Amino acid sequence: MIEDYALLSDLRTAALVGRDGSIDWLCLPRFDSASCFSRLLGDEGDGHWKIAPTGVREVHRRYRDASMVLETDFHTDGGVLRLTDFMPPHEINQDDQPCVVRIAECLSGEIDLEMRWVLRFAYADSMPWVRHVRADAPVLDEYVLAIAGPHTVVLRGDELPHPSPNERAHELTTHLSAGQRMSWVMQWASDPDDLPRPMAPVQELQECADYWLGWSSKIDYEGPHASEVRRSLATLKALTYSPTGGIIAAPTTSLPEAIPGNRNWDYRYCWLRDATLVLLAFDDFGCTSEAAAWRLWLLRAVAGDPADLQIMYGVGGERHLVEWEVDWLEGYQGNGPVRVGNAAYRQTQLDVFGEVMDALHLARERSLPESEESWALQRGMLRHLEKIWQQPDKGLWEVRGPDRHFTHSRVMIWVAFDRAVRAAEEDGLPGPVERWRELRHAVHAEVLEHAWNPEIGAFTQYYGGETLDAATLLIPAVGFLSGDDERVRSTVEVIGRELQRGVLVDRYSTTESTNEIDGLVGREGAFLACSFWMVDALVYTGRRQEAEKMFTELLEMANDVGLYAEEFDDVSSRFTGNFPQAFSHLALVNSAAVLYGGRTREQKSRRGTSHQIKTKHP
Repeated sequence: MIEDYALLSDLRTAALVGRDGSIDWLCLPRFDSASCFSRLLGDEGDGHWKIAPTGVREVHRRYRDASMVLETDFHTDGGVLRLTDFMPPHEINQDDQPCVVRIAECLSGEIDLEMRWVLRFAYADSMPWVRHVRADAPVLDEYVLAIAGPHTVVLRGDELPHPSPNERAHELTTHLSAGQRMSWVMQWASDPDDLPRPMAPVQELQECADYWLGWSSKIDYEGPHASEVRRSLATLKALTYSPTGGIIAAPTTSLPEAIPGNRNWDYRYCWLRDATLVLLAFDDFGCTSEAAAWRLWLLRAVAGDPADLQIMYGVGGERHLVEWEVDWLEGYQGNGPVRVGNAAYRQTQLDVFGEVMDALHLARERSLPESEESWALQRGMLRHLEKIWQQPDKGLWEVRGPDRHFTHSRVMIWVAFDRAVRAAEEDGLPGPVERWRELRHAVHAEVLEHAWNPEIGAFTQYYGGETLDAATLLIPAVGFLSGDDERVRSTVEVIGRELQRGVLVDRYSTTESTNEIDGLVGREGAFLACSFWMVDALVYTGRRQEAEKMFTELLEMANDVGLYAEEFDDVSSRFTGNFPQAFSHLALVNSAAVLYGGRTREQKSRRGTSHQIKTKHP
């Protein structure tokens, strides 16, 4: 089950570890590199690394404090084994290659420990040459070396696994008594002739824990649900590619949104749509360096001809994310296809202009300096938007059906021109402010005329349509209309009645009659970010008590280590979609800010005010 996984990260790449002690997904050396453990999307022969005792009765696990150090306690009839998993963070190991450290310690009694190590490079398509090496120069060293083309991995440990007869796998069985401990380190190398040095696992563990303790100490939040907010912020940090500051949407690809169905996408890239939420999430809670790094990534990624603006980029700002299918992997629990790359990078989604302008506007409000080059870039984007704003697009949900005038896209076009006007009025930045005011007014009037459906009593998904879209819940959040506007109140009520089931909110209807909108099949789960948007909308419309109750119930839906996928299927009561999902965690921490932080996204100005989050009770 997707919810049975936990996340490890070194701020360059990530691994997913199951409750059974198996690492079933790991891409090396970057988030978007090919996987060497692919059991998540195939079977045991597609690569995994399992460490666990025999005869497990119960499993309890947690992250150590606010860190990304995972502790899993396996209870057996004979004793208790603690498996500690982590990846040394890149920010303190910048010269080292990515690695995974695993430490097994018998806490009580006696246990029989089993390890199974199956390495498959290139999304399980490349079988490595694996050999046991004993070296005496320049130092005494023993390790398992795996090589295939450009891929090299070194496995060191207190006791190394041996080839399994008649299998292309390595296994180890050993016995541990109370107080005994064993450790293993798996390191990636870019050159088989220049292998990474041996590491001291216990020392690395302490340094990793200290790093995350130091990072979490700057989180400025002591309000309600502090542990959940801190875990979400740590998850967002873990999804950050530290060399550039880019934040991926998720570390996985092709975890299905609908089972069965073909809603399988690669999310290991950076979406511009997340820009505003990232800045809000990090800066509102004291993580100013992360907010600044994301802004720098954003400016680098979108630099160039505004006509070439994409909705998403690679972690290093790469533009070509060509989509192809890994047809030799069967997909998560048999639900294919497995996709690498994302063809949506070529889509026209006009809302991203508003997201970028809003993010950079918020950056100015938070005293991140505006450069002449940055403002020139924004003016170029606005000139291009003036030419194309009347075109239909694919919308924020990246539908693969026909282009339409999606309401959320039109609202975000208004945001783009509104933030440009405010840049001139509040910051004194140069530009044709009168023309921007005229366009802002024209877009606003157009949305009110064509997106509002009085018969339904709500803003619809697209102009002239009758289907609903949870993205319209963001109308008060971006300042398009206030929360006390009757049209906003009615929209929130209708969406609550038609798209909400308990605390779960669908992003839009996915039935046979509406599937022609997105061009896909299958009914997806409820989009968790939309559920948090409903929390915000309830606050904006004066229904705070309902919002707090809903927020609390949504927090209870996280898995046992505080992580969320993209969606939740209320029929099968399970997570669906890629995992863990940055958008879900971004929405969570921003709902906490709306509820308890005393600041909101549409607030006119925060210049000269404290950026600290303070507890505010109703």
